[in-house]
Amino acid sequence: MVRALWLAAILGAALALGTARAEETVSLAGRNVTVWEPGAASPAEERPVIIFSHGFHGCATQSSFLMTALAADGYVVFAPNHADATCHGGAAHWRDPAEVSFGKPDQWSPSTYRDRFDDIRRLIAAVVQDPRWAARIDPSRIGLVGHSLGGYTVLALGGAWPGQKLDGVKAVLALSPYAQAFLAHGTLSGLAAPVMYQGGTRDLGITPAVKRPGGAYDRSPSPKYFVEFAGAGHLAWTDLRRDLQPEITASSIAFLDHYLKGTPADPRLTQAGGGVATLRYASELGTSGTR
Repeated sequence: MVRALWLAAILGAALALGTARAEETVSLAGRNVTVWEPGAASPAEERPVIIFSHGFHGCATQSSFLMTALAADGYVVFAPNHADATCHGGAAHWRDPAEVSFGKPDQWSPSTYRDRFDDIRRLIAAVVQDPRWAARIDPSRIGLVGHSLGGYTVLALGGAWPGQKLDGVKAVLALSPYAQAFLAHGTLSGLAAPVMYQGGTRDLGITPAVKRPGGAYDRSPSPKYFVEFAGAGHLAWTDLRRDLQPEITASSIAFLDHYLKGTPADPRLTQAGGGVATLRYASELGTSGTR
């Protein structure tokens, strides 16, 4: 019954969203970048910006379900194909090794995958100056969203790597993020923006490092949130799996709307609904952890 009520609430929220224009790919700052915008019928105003960083050997369009929903909710979304992209025109190959082994987080440093940090810095600088978007976006309201290695990327730019912090970031949404490097170096205290971690009960390679005592959530400063979805594996945040998309979308929008748009806190930020196995938070909304 509880799950049914939450799914009804999610459906109602989805119906309240606007529409998004069809995604398009453009060349910006030396990268192929996929863009999602609010529908043509949306009011003309400066919109908050989302930058999405894909996973290792993923690509800009790997999580289009979420990017489309964010655009329908009023965000202008930009997603670059990083150098390690293998789909949507990416030139890398899935057999290409990682820059540094994921199993050796102590060997990672602020220069590991620096090209990804540079991609996002250059992209933001280009968008702010581009006549097509300059008058339609609000550069004072930037949110970073990333999956897996993209989660590592946005955490680093949020301040988890000393010297890589990107000024002006108002929220960081880390979807099953590779955070082990920051745990190994003890740098998550440098996060300077509200953060939401998302994980899954079947995401055995990543979520335990976020969830465990002394893990990424515990070591991050508030405001912070951790949502663990029942049955979610590492690819639940991509278009390959559909059943959890409504819950993932609803939690993501609740977090981003609160910190980028200043909307009142959605109940999903403090109450574990259908599909949520664990919810923890420490913010201006209070402190709690439910399982």
